Amino acid sequence: MTKRIKLRTLLVGGVITLLFLVLIIRVYFVQVAHADFWLSKARETWATSEKLRAVRGTITDRDGNILAMDAPAYTVSINPNILHKLGIADKVAERFHTILGKSVEGLRNDVNAKRDNGEYVVNREIHNEGWKMDKEMADQIREFRDELREQTKQTNVGISLVDDQKRYYPKNSMASHLLGYVQKNDEAVYGIESLYDDVLKGQDGYIKYEKDGKRVQLADGDVEYKPAVDGKNLTLTINTEIQYYVEEAIKESYQKYKPKSITAIAADPNTMEILGMASYPNFNPNQYWETKDQAAFYNQPVKQLIEPGSTFKIVTLAAAVQEGLFNPEDEYVSGSIKVPGATLRDVRRGGWGTITYLQGLKYSSNVAFVKLGYEKLGAEKFKSYIHNFGFGEKTGIEQPGELKGRIDFNYPSEVATATYGQGKVQVTPIQQVAAVAAVANGGRLMEPHLIKQIEDPVTKTTQVVQPKVIRQVISEETSKKVGEYLEQVVSDGTGRNAQIEGYRVAGKTGTAQKVVSGGKGYSENKYIVSFIGYAPVENPKLVVYVVVDEPNDPNAGGGKVAAPVFQSIVEKSLRHLGVMPNITPEQQEGQERKKSVILPNVVSMKISQAGAEMQKQGVNFEIVGKGKTVLQQIPKAGTTVPGNQRIYLMTEERKQMAIPDMHKLPLRDVLEVCSLLDVRCVTEGEGFVISQEQEAQGKDTVLKLKLEPPDGVREETQQGTDGESSGTGEDQNDAENENSPDGGTNNQTDGEVAADLPG
Repeated sequence: MTKRIKLRTLLVGGVITLLFLVLIIRVYFVQVAHADFWLSKARETWATSEKLRAVRGTITDRDGNILAMDAPAYTVSINPNILHKLGIADKVAERFHTILGKSVEGLRNDVNAKRDNGEYVVNREIHNEGWKMDKEMADQIREFRDELREQTKQTNVGISLVDDQKRYYPKNSMASHLLGYVQKNDEAVYGIESLYDDVLKGQDGYIKYEKDGKRVQLADGDVEYKPAVDGKNLTLTINTEIQYYVEEAIKESYQKYKPKSITAIAADPNTMEILGMASYPNFNPNQYWETKDQAAFYNQPVKQLIEPGSTFKIVTLAAAVQEGLFNPEDEYVSGSIKVPGATLRDVRRGGWGTITYLQGLKYSSNVAFVKLGYEKLGAEKFKSYIHNFGFGEKTGIEQPGELKGRIDFNYPSEVATATYGQGKVQVTPIQQVAAVAAVANGGRLMEPHLIKQIEDPVTKTTQVVQPKVIRQVISEETSKKVGEYLEQVVSDGTGRNAQIEGYRVAGKTGTAQKVVSGGKGYSENKYIVSFIGYAPVENPKLVVYVVVDEPNDPNAGGGKVAAPVFQSIVEKSLRHLGVMPNITPEQQEGQERKKSVILPNVVSMKISQAGAEMQKQGVNFEIVGKGKTVLQQIPKAGTTVPGNQRIYLMTEERKQMAIPDMHKLPLRDVLEVCSLLDVRCVTEGEGFVISQEQEAQGKDTVLKLKLEPPDGVREETQQGTDGESSGTGEDQNDAENENSPDGGTNNQTDGEVAADLPG
């Protein structure tokens, strides 16, 4: 028995000893032999890292006004595991649908998301609606989360908000095409954002450190740190005020004529810095996903290929003047001209008889330019001038996807139609601007550019982009002569609607028939109308091009549709640039008399009598109320007001009167009207009313008014058709009846090709 116990003891002791021996050997290998391997594994467990986001560089206009910047954002995520434990998954889906606008079905997929093993996931971001939200939406999420905490008596209800950042465009849709946008996944799309993505985005950094089980950093742990490098800041050549004038003018024209698109570019012809560039329709880069029409994203200034029509005659004219082939007093027979393979006509088929070439320019005679470009210059020299003016190649402007256009005429009829901008001539709006800027600035073709400087916030260095001259195309003397000729187009030709009192304006209209679908012939009722010009002629500061694609007006022409847009942009922009009109004291006095009126006293008069008195003074007035006698007038009698200011004639007690339209009324009179009507008035800005909005707050009526200084008040657009002065032959009815050529061909076959209209 004792022997058996001893044997058992020895056996147990031996096994224990063997186990300890194995353990010691194992510990040796782990702690000594393989120590480095297991230490690295341990460090992987202890280590954690955090991404340090680089701030994307800002984009500003030339005066430092921010056009694009990074802004705080928030991303919402949920814990489906907790949501189901608390029984609030369906409630969260329904409320998130209300707040975020995401479909209930999509949200139910989120709150019911499971792993492969069938367990609910513990973290899921709500994409895309809950991704990079603004503060207003995040606050609604926080409020809902607080409600759930009160209801469930739980701190963690499975809803988290993570601080993030997003790209923000303070001016919304302004300059949207040239800026582009950054998607929520940080991918830059279109415009400057895309082209300069590597410059703007910088480099993200990180921090790696060792932590304990509670994610507290170990005091003696290793730390690896790489700082984020913020992106560089871009300053554009854009002038925000001029950009505003451009966008307001084209938007107003778009709403009036309902074209497929309308584009305008404003540039300094001496440097080819783009001061304003836009097309309509456009989009809001802050909410790019809401724009369903993909055409709204198309960058027309650099991607729209058009047959330019008569605006291209400036190139033919400049080449002929440079070669000494344009004598303004020389005469020719207008109406039609035959070239091998085609008969080309003026818009007035019978022509104007025998006229001078200067008259041909003012009337926009196609025959005159066929003679200048096809007969006198010849195909090769004419083509060389076209290429020297930059057509057929990219301008190099800082925009992605720029097209180079096409210049490839060969047959006589193609050369002839190219002289007036139709046929085998396709150009982009930015090419047109660069070419006409060369005519304006003394003959220097310059590279258009949008980037003024690039600033590195890390090194504090700035790279300034200098104007770049490509080549001298024509002489300064030719430039001056062409400007004087084009000035007469505006003062006494098809471009009269572009006249601006006090400024010498040079320009050219264009009304080109569009090629029909399939490229076989020209449409009889679809046009691209345009106007391009510059001012002041004696010292050009601004060149502006306006292109309207298919305006919804049977009598549309470049002079009627595009020239008023040009006029609006140029007049306001020149004043903003400090280029004041050259008006004699006599003209100034006449303007003041025309613009200012001393108001008569019509209080106590019958409405008919008061109205007659106001009409006699040439004053705009509005009768407020349904009474028959004027009880009060605003402004008061004896006040000197601008001739276009509206006068209010009150005919009832204030409690009975509706709030009148106060558009263009000065702040002083606005406050008087509001006081009279006992309406609380909230104003934004100063100057004159440009918009008003009425809303009820409880029992009170609140009138919200937005005001701008006089230069910002929208001018009444000058109306009228081309050819208002006798003898020009530019009457729109004639154009409508005679602009459809026989044959309608665009190739070398015999017949008549599409005639460019004069605008």
